[in-house]
Amino acid sequence: MKNIGIISLGCSKNLVDSEMILGLFKDKKNIRFVNQIKDSDLIIINTCGFIESAKQEALDTIFECIHKKKKGAKILVAGCLAQRYKKELKDSIPEVDYFMSINEYPKAYEIISNLLGNEEINKKIEDTVKVSLTPKYYTYIKIAEGCKNNCSFCAIPLIRGGLVSKDRKTIIEEVKKAVSEGKEEIILIAQDTTGYGYDKNDNYYIEDLLKDILKTDAKQIRMLYLYPDEVKDSLIDLIAKEKRIVPYFDIPLQHVNDELLKNMNRRGTKKEIIDVITKIRKMIPDSIIRTTFIIGYPGESEEQFNELCDFIKEYPFDRMGAFTYSKEENTRAYSYAGQIDEKVKEKRLKKIMDIQKEVSLELNKKKIGNTYKVRTEIYNPITKEYRGRSYMSAPDNVDGYVYFTSDDNISIGTLVDVKITDAKNYDLKGVKL
Repeated sequence: MKNIGIISLGCSKNLVDSEMILGLFKDKKNIRFVNQIKDSDLIIINTCGFIESAKQEALDTIFECIHKKKKGAKILVAGCLAQRYKKELKDSIPEVDYFMSINEYPKAYEIISNLLGNEEINKKIEDTVKVSLTPKYYTYIKIAEGCKNNCSFCAIPLIRGGLVSKDRKTIIEEVKKAVSEGKEEIILIAQDTTGYGYDKNDNYYIEDLLKDILKTDAKQIRMLYLYPDEVKDSLIDLIAKEKRIVPYFDIPLQHVNDELLKNMNRRGTKKEIIDVITKIRKMIPDSIIRTTFIIGYPGESEEQFNELCDFIKEYPFDRMGAFTYSKEENTRAYSYAGQIDEKVKEKRLKKIMDIQKEVSLELNKKKIGNTYKVRTEIYNPITKEYRGRSYMSAPDNVDGYVYFTSDDNISIGTLVDVKITDAKNYDLKGVKL
């Protein structure tokens, strides 16, 4: 019996890759999956290499595994970091037994089997054969690889390549399988979910895919990572009409100043961003809009930063995250003039997050007295509170939660009605009805 442990870092798209890698060994009687480094005969670390902090987290995890692994255990490093820096990593960390780039995923079964001491016929990674690494009630389904947008700050096209939309039949099959396994929330993900189908010539896009998924028994459908100028009126209208599609718009904007948007190679203008937000709010009053911004992009003036601060006050976001610009090799922005001092970036980041804290609190206060369906996820025996997630939050640990009390014992995963009684900066408090 051989034990495989996996550590999946980074985004939910990486998590899907991890599920598919484990899926190769799902039915092997001589393989067991474990969740402790010390128990693993093979430790797989699926890394992110998007920005500097993600790269550092990956390196820290690799060295932790090197120090904690049992004698004779092997380490395989996969994912974006291995794709982007394979040669450098092999030269600098010889303790790792194999660095598996994303391009090598078709050979993953052979590579892993050899590390475990087995010589077996290669086995193909399949989207529908996964080992679920999410709770029983939701799953991520990746509908495309790569990206067509080529933003000047972003290394994703360098790592993952251009947009390749997954076959629609494969996606529908995967949805049906997930539903049959009891997954109640289907979360569609890609680097740019609204870009689905743009690489094909069959006039079949994200709205068409959603309509086909709605023909299945999926109870709830959520989308993450929407590009602003691809959020069409027809898409908003479909979400407004179909109650099974969560009215949750995750639209990373990156900035609102027209000059900086152009320098970022982002399509659209501030006016067009305002138009999209206004349409969503008008057509779906109870919609949730989430976004992210880059702080301290090369050349960002104090005036341009203040324009962004004023914007989030005037057009408040239910969820807003921000990160300081990370200078990434081989991206166009890497050599741009006007690189901003790290201390200035951090100061600006703190300022905008302080503003958002107050914005979020005011929006949360308006929810007091309302009742929401909340999925129970955790119980804290010390505080005697449950923690759950309503439609207003995605399950990627960046949105707020609903904390609530109950006179009844509630099973984890159960959907309950919670009346909101108090509001915090990012979280809500309530009581089960």
